[in-house]
Amino acid sequence: MKWNSLKAQALAASTLLMSGMVMAGPDLGAAEQQPTNWHAIIMFVIFVAFTLVITKWAAKQTTSTTDFYTAGGGISGFQNGLAIAGDYMSAASFLGISALVFSSGFDGLLYSLGFMVGWPIVLFLVAERLRNLGKFNLSDVVSFRLAEKPVRTLAAVSSLVVVAFYLIAQMVGAGQLIKLLFGLNYNIAVVIVGLLMMAYVIFGGMLATTWVQIIKAVMLLSGASFMAFMVMKGVGFSFTEMFDQSIHIFSKVHDITLAEAGNIMGPGKLAANPLDAISLGLALMFGTAGLPHILMRFFTVKDAKEARKSVVVATGFIGYFYLLTFIIGFGAIMYVSNNPQFLDVAKMAVTGKLELVGGNNMAAVHLSDALGGDLFMGFISAVAFATILAVVAGLTLSGASAISHDLYANVFKKGQTTPESELRMSKIATLGLAIFAMILGILFEKQNVAFMVGLAFSVAACANFPVLVLSMFWKGLTTRGAVIGGVVGLGLAVLLIVLSKAVWVDTLGISDTPINPFNGPAIFAMPLSFFCCWLFSVTDNSARAQAERKAFDAQYVRSMTGIGASGASDH
Repeated sequence: MKWNSLKAQALAASTLLMSGMVMAGPDLGAAEQQPTNWHAIIMFVIFVAFTLVITKWAAKQTTSTTDFYTAGGGISGFQNGLAIAGDYMSAASFLGISALVFSSGFDGLLYSLGFMVGWPIVLFLVAERLRNLGKFNLSDVVSFRLAEKPVRTLAAVSSLVVVAFYLIAQMVGAGQLIKLLFGLNYNIAVVIVGLLMMAYVIFGGMLATTWVQIIKAVMLLSGASFMAFMVMKGVGFSFTEMFDQSIHIFSKVHDITLAEAGNIMGPGKLAANPLDAISLGLALMFGTAGLPHILMRFFTVKDAKEARKSVVVATGFIGYFYLLTFIIGFGAIMYVSNNPQFLDVAKMAVTGKLELVGGNNMAAVHLSDALGGDLFMGFISAVAFATILAVVAGLTLSGASAISHDLYANVFKKGQTTPESELRMSKIATLGLAIFAMILGILFEKQNVAFMVGLAFSVAACANFPVLVLSMFWKGLTTRGAVIGGVVGLGLAVLLIVLSKAVWVDTLGISDTPINPFNGPAIFAMPLSFFCCWLFSVTDNSARAQAERKAFDAQYVRSMTGIGASGASDH
């Protein structure tokens, strides 16, 4: 159904800069239910039907915990790279970064690059050693030579915090996207996402989740490539022409001079101060190497060589995708900002700013309508929703592994479990997480959710990354250092986010001025986490600490050679 046939309705303008991160729009709760978009629904039903067939096939192959968590280690490096890309390229990135370029120009590219630069760190520091040392998740690696109970508990809790905040944002985003594009009730939309996610993970495990992510990645890359191609075709495949046209249109639409409009081609509008900019860079760069649902994917390949290959493939696809979002953002300036059918005139009269029907997050969706009409817009809408499904499936699986493999099997049962009981607990955990996500998705309908995804990256950078990298590279790390450093990183990251403007003022409304004037916690919490890991390790001379240091040599040999590492081997 054409957007110009919809009533001009408002989704709160989304600049996507909460907690110094660009993610799902801040107040998606203001979205109005729209008339049913049958093209989008039909395409989405086809996608769901196809993926449920795959899930049925995967269920027959999933008979053990190794199959459930890691697809039996049978995924190829190329397939895993494409699945990682599918897991990482969220709908928030697709809609959010293109919307940011649409409203701010060049600064959007800084975010595109920010999400990409973490991958060389994953390639050179993490992927190979992680695959050689671990079994199912990052907790296996950090507890390799350290005390199982406290270290696994810390890793599981920080992983669940990351997963919870990521999951809430995705669920709310999914509900609002369906409400806006498909014309369904919000609560029904959230329940649909929850039920599908539950089906993929409970019945198909990692194998089904992997193929859902691969299919979604191909669809998203195809749709974005077509949009970028059509934009570039319109300007004779000249970036100079695209930038010139964008500046001219930007100046007319915003009623500013050409010189002022030219500022969109330079950086500097988004970070309020240098510390925010550095903190953002740290969170984006090192947070990637601490995201549990991304790290978990390295155990789905047979060896470290395939793990490295999957990172190279993922980096290529992800880098290509983020450059496409940059072109799509400028395309939206050219084709959407000056087209009356996409503008929310009533909202513009109130705010005095450029406002799109459905909110500025919908810039990419409107561009798909402008370039390919109803049918292509239906495809892009279905892709955006499929993207959320793929991401929540990966998140749920990593959350289930933290509960069943770490807390249940290794902390509470102290390793005295059978694979059958652990697999049963995984499915119960998945069911619980899905219900938990649906309830939170409904409760947070009208809340600011952008800071939650920012918090996920920040927590990953401040709590998971320091402990993970030191456990693999530093002989001196002890259990005491790892636990205190991880707790300090986790606690301080959460505290600083809660006290920042994004939460203290905009979400909770406690006061008009934030206690913490900075948006991103990474610049403070991450160095402090590293420092505490070091300080409380070097001052630990207990017998257990001495034994842990001696055990590093055996760990080092296995991390470098892979001797003793296999998908099903215990250490």
